[in-house]
Amino acid sequence: MPDGSSALTLTLHARIAEIPAAEWDACSGGGNPFVSHAFLSAMEDSGSAGPRTGWLPQHAVLRREDGEIAGIVPMYAKSHSYGEYVFDHGWANALERAGGTYYPKLQASVPFSPVPGPRLLRDPDRGVPVGAMASALEQACQSLGLSSVHVTFCTEDEWNGLGDAGWLRRVGMQFHWQNEGYESFEDFLGALSSRKRKVLRRERRDANAAGLTFHALSGATIKERHWDAFYAFYQSTVDRKWGSAYLTRAFFSLLGERLGDKVVLMYAEHAGKPVAGALNLAGDEALYGRNWGCRGDWPFLHFELCYYRAIDWAIAHGLKRVEAGAQGQHKIQRGYLPKPTYSAHWIAHTGLRRAVANFLVEERAEVTSGMAALAADSPFRKDDG
Repeated sequence: MPDGSSALTLTLHARIAEIPAAEWDACSGGGNPFVSHAFLSAMEDSGSAGPRTGWLPQHAVLRREDGEIAGIVPMYAKSHSYGEYVFDHGWANALERAGGTYYPKLQASVPFSPVPGPRLLRDPDRGVPVGAMASALEQACQSLGLSSVHVTFCTEDEWNGLGDAGWLRRVGMQFHWQNEGYESFEDFLGALSSRKRKVLRRERRDANAAGLTFHALSGATIKERHWDAFYAFYQSTVDRKWGSAYLTRAFFSLLGERLGDKVVLMYAEHAGKPVAGALNLAGDEALYGRNWGCRGDWPFLHFELCYYRAIDWAIAHGLKRVEAGAQGQHKIQRGYLPKPTYSAHWIAHTGLRRAVANFLVEERAEVTSGMAALAADSPFRKDDG
């Protein structure tokens, strides 16, 4: 392998439990909870990421000659493209039509979580170069006889480094709220145009006038009864969207047990009975919104629980931003502006690689122009006060 990596040894692990948590987290850095040993082990131990869902762990570990871990990649062998949020079904269909085989493939990502963050986990001081990690992943793919490796929702630095190593680079888009030093939600509202400010105030007023009681629960304040209710919300949301309930009930208990105060559950009750919940995880800089579910029809409850209370919480805890997950242009009017997301792809088949490279050039241009058009619809005040 290049970049001085000849002294490195690559091993693949079918269980995260084979890798000591302290060594894993020393590489992940601890700032993003989704790449922590605690989160990913909860995925595996609960049966959420495993044979049942088609996410088979193949975590890559690079070690130096003395046995010290130099880098880790959370990675899975997959026979489908579900639960990834970076869509490559068209690539798979093209290769199948040409007589090739796209699945299984390797996916370096966090299962069922479109959350940007590091994917090539390395000690910041003595970490292995990105080029060496790219070479190791290519080697793993070839030794397993698989079609491709996909590093999704990675950091921009990783994206650039993988591009330098010859990987194909892809851009996506999400909507994030940025904390510009606000001291309160009212302070944030003051940064909006007067018309948008009135809309948000009305939505919050109506949501809070519906006789609901709201709680922001974390750590030990989240009880099993809360997880029971939230899991029912999660299942109902999956049913409405014709999806699959990848996450098991056990996952949520393990999540609360292993991540503690990093778990933030926005919870709504009516007459003492649970009616809605929004699950978030807190990192060093951001609050990450994940799953949501509701029972009944309540005015603006989704906006209140998922967006506005997340902003409240981020301001109160001094976080720089709220990342509210995939999709949803309606988030723009609530202060969540378009931001790029990044992924990189290594494809063994030369013909498919060439076709995908051409497609990505056009797609990047479309995403970039689309982001600019959406940003022009920002609710923030310009000159109108």
